[in-house]
Amino acid sequence: MKRTIAATLVLSFLSVLGTPALAQTIKLGTLAPEGSPWYNIIRDMAEAWKAGTGGKVRVRIYPGGVAGDDPDMVRKMRIGQLHAAVLSGAGLSNIAQETMALQMPMMLASYEELDYVRGRLAPKLEAILEAKGFKVLNWGDAGWVHFFTQTPVVRPEDLRPMRLFVWSGDTAFVEAWKDAGYRPVPLAATEIHTALQSGLINALPTTPLAALSFQWFGLAKHMTDLKWAPLIGATVISTRMWRRIPDDVKPLLVESAQKAGARIRGETRKLGEEAVEAMKKYGLVVHHVPPEVVAHWEKRARAGYPKLLGKVVPAALVAEVERLRNEYRASQIAK
Repeated sequence: MKRTIAATLVLSFLSVLGTPALAQTIKLGTLAPEGSPWYNIIRDMAEAWKAGTGGKVRVRIYPGGVAGDDPDMVRKMRIGQLHAAVLSGAGLSNIAQETMALQMPMMLASYEELDYVRGRLAPKLEAILEAKGFKVLNWGDAGWVHFFTQTPVVRPEDLRPMRLFVWSGDTAFVEAWKDAGYRPVPLAATEIHTALQSGLINALPTTPLAALSFQWFGLAKHMTDLKWAPLIGATVISTRMWRRIPDDVKPLLVESAQKAGARIRGETRKLGEEAVEAMKKYGLVVHHVPPEVVAHWEKRARAGYPKLLGKVVPAALVAEVERLRNEYRASQIAK
């Protein structure tokens, strides 16, 4: 009887204090280092979730690759060590290879094209991801992928002698690069800095904002001014954790996450250009690619598609991306 009374008193005390004892703590991983624009937006979203739910939902952020790179975070979400993550296209493709359709090399040429295509494909991609156990909270992007190298690269031939970073696990991409005569080196993203220092790699496809945030440009001071592909991303949460969150607060969480996604897209696009100018002050050399050489790069990129279609990404989905891109371009010509 005494134990029953004591337990009742404890529960009553906790109810007076509020809901912290019943709070869901979401462990969220990201490669974004503390202080970076991405991290700051994620932190603001976490604070909004806590405040808006009265402490029912809290987010513990593991930044800067503490929880591993994208494939590591996907694996940890699957086994419950993490509950959510901010993933780049490499991480998303570990869940659903269909997402790579938005990142085919030299397919899209502007943010306007990306927004048009992604806006129309998002419901389909979100349904695919949810069927695999992950709910998309928002879509983001990290800028346009350029080649950052230790010696100048303007033409496709300039890149051939270099040891090029490729995400570990992207077997088809490794084979596509090899077939084209290049030297890909599969690594975890968390190993890039050390690999550049040691000479294991001397070329890196990444975005200007990432190159600045992670200080990779200090070891690869040449940037090819060529839009290779957009680096898309998304904040996802395991459906297992999502089901544990009270239904009455879910709309607030989604709304806050959507606002964070819009901020990530807006700030990334603005800061991407500023990042190039900032890096130039510290020795970055930007190499212009003439239009006729851009066409050469595009031809090389398209030549690698057969290695990817049907193996990495469904051919029909890539065709849909191209159709939507052409639809957008036609609409702009008609104006």
